[in-house]
Amino acid sequence: MLYVYTIYQEGSFSKAAEKLYLTQPALSIAVHKIEKSIGMPLFDRKSRPLRLTDAGKIYLDTIQKMRQLELEQEQKLRDIQSLVSGSIHLGGTHYLNAYILPELLVGYNRLYPGVTLHISEDRAEALPEMLGRRELDMTFSCKPEHVEQYLHYPMFEDHVLVAVPRDHPIHQQYGNAALTARQVLEKRHLDPGCPKAPLTWFSDLEFILLSQGNNLHERAWQMFEEAGVCPHIKLMLNQLVTAFHLAEAEMGATFVSDRIIHSYNDRMLYYPLQSPVAARLFYILLPQNAYIPVAVRKLVAYIRERIN
Repeated sequence: MLYVYTIYQEGSFSKAAEKLYLTQPALSIAVHKIEKSIGMPLFDRKSRPLRLTDAGKIYLDTIQKMRQLELEQEQKLRDIQSLVSGSIHLGGTHYLNAYILPELLVGYNRLYPGVTLHISEDRAEALPEMLGRRELDMTFSCKPEHVEQYLHYPMFEDHVLVAVPRDHPIHQQYGNAALTARQVLEKRHLDPGCPKAPLTWFSDLEFILLSQGNNLHERAWQMFEEAGVCPHIKLMLNQLVTAFHLAEAEMGATFVSDRIIHSYNDRMLYYPLQSPVAARLFYILLPQNAYIPVAVRKLVAYIRERIN
């Protein structure tokens, strides 16, 4: 079973053989025996990378279910011992892994040193799929379609602001509604009396936007469409933090989360937005209809208690 699973992961017999410390002929013979026993091929050997046949998909699904049952058995036995130990595999975007999780994970690790934490980083769209395949024990999302599919717990809220270089002439017209980094850190933008900017104010600006697969990409376009604005796109990239630093360097305006503003930086001014889409509620996501180990449950409780 391990052989078939590894070939599927690696996409070729040669790479799988190398990972399994086998010769390729030995691996081919082993898989051929399995295929002979079930009477059907597991892989379409004409495709590159290798693809599973329909029989292969059924076989792999069974392997994954067996692997998960073995893992749950191990977790349940460990939990009976009342020891908070084991491992947790989390998945987050760069934004979450760099700005939201570090202090939380350090604190949890000090409290439960017997738990090993593994962290993966990927796009917002990919992470729930990884959770669904049980490649992760926990991930995070603010997208309702993802939240509804999994066991979920509210985690934190953030707010999307338009960040514009301080020297841009737009501030001469709308600067009364702009906030400094200090004011954002003081949470002035959350004050009910704080002015909120319509996105039409920024229709002539050049924007640095995140690429597809990022939640802020979807929200930015939703806000542009709501406002009837066709944006001037200077650059598209994958990382929120990179977009923020390029905006600091005066390449253009960008959308940022209020939670990445960690210092009294005077190079940018920030505009709270009128759109309801600018407020995001993030959830912790766990697998649906699966055993949740004590270590994971304690991490959920720790995060929710200390996040704000």
